[in-house]
Amino acid sequence: MDFTTPPHIAELADKTRTFVYDKIIPFEKDPRWDGHGPSDAMRAEMNALAKAEGLFMPHGPKAYGGMGLNMVERAFILEASGYSMLGPVAMHCAAPDEGNTHLLDVAASKMQREKYLKPLVQGGRSCFAMTEPDGAGSDPMLLSTTAELTNDGYVINGRKWFITGAHGAAFMIIMAKIKGGEHDGEATMFLSEMPRDGIIIAKDQNTMDSSFCGAHSVIDFKNLVLQEEDILGDAGKGFQYAQIRLAPARLTHCMRWLGSAQRALDIAADYASKRMAFGKTLGQHEGVSFMLADSEMEIRSSRLSMLQACWVLDNGGRGTTESSMAKVQCSETVWNTVDRAVQILGGKGMTDDTVVARIFQDVRAFRIYDGPSEVHRWSIGGKVIKAIKQRNEEVK
Repeated sequence: MDFTTPPHIAELADKTRTFVYDKIIPFEKDPRWDGHGPSDAMRAEMNALAKAEGLFMPHGPKAYGGMGLNMVERAFILEASGYSMLGPVAMHCAAPDEGNTHLLDVAASKMQREKYLKPLVQGGRSCFAMTEPDGAGSDPMLLSTTAELTNDGYVINGRKWFITGAHGAAFMIIMAKIKGGEHDGEATMFLSEMPRDGIIIAKDQNTMDSSFCGAHSVIDFKNLVLQEEDILGDAGKGFQYAQIRLAPARLTHCMRWLGSAQRALDIAADYASKRMAFGKTLGQHEGVSFMLADSEMEIRSSRLSMLQACWVLDNGGRGTTESSMAKVQCSETVWNTVDRAVQILGGKGMTDDTVVARIFQDVRAFRIYDGPSEVHRWSIGGKVIKAIKQRNEEVK
């Protein structure tokens, strides 16, 4: 086991932290960052700053101008970017574009790479339409959006919701179930340019979080006609591609939000080192110092779990279980850390005097996004039972 951080990655992480602190944190008071995320104009300004620093698209393929970092390498950089919730937006490594970049790099045809992946790496935006109001999300088998095979092509109808970044996206990845033909009933991913007839933004959803560009929207598909060349990868492999996208995407969420948790902990620790109460600083009271210690230890252990899962992916493993465990650990650590930070800050933690209250609102979603903690625990628990049964059979 080698825990050494490669010198060039340590240097790049330091550069990222300095960039976020000096150039991006000042944007946190910008009125263009509202309840539906930063505006595209604000995003463009921050993107230009990241490009000037050589910190744009750390995960993107080098062929199109990205930095080409592997999972372990990007863990250090994306965590540093998350020190401000606007950092990943500035560096173009935020969801959903980060996950879509990975998926296209794995599954897109040569034509699709040029049409969709290249502009995305160079600064475009995209969205991913899988989750549905009637349950297709944690349980993808409930997928009800259909792509009916006709003489005109695949006609898509259905409704999606919590589609992040639909406003301003240049294209969309759509998960639908094929009706007709040899792949009847099989989930398949399609690519579609936006905006276009047949894709309707029915409404924007007012959510607790506000750090993603383009809001979260309800999308209606009404007789959207797509062709064979619009299928991403192979027909019928939608669920397989979803897993290819989700394992790394879970971990990059961990990276970014661990950075935000560290920010909240730093703000709380600074306050506790100065605020006087009952004859000494808050940090000298065990009730507060223990909270700081718990947060420090939990961030450390969650980071190590996340890095090990990244290592599995870099070495060719699927990383399904490892990323699932890391996602639960990190999401709950992030929540506990930020919640403690609010408590330590007291009344100040409830205001916009610091960014902690906004971080608090944003990170609550992490225990739901990319699978609720309960679904991951159910899956992991099932694997524990399966393993013990197999072990007992071997003993016999």
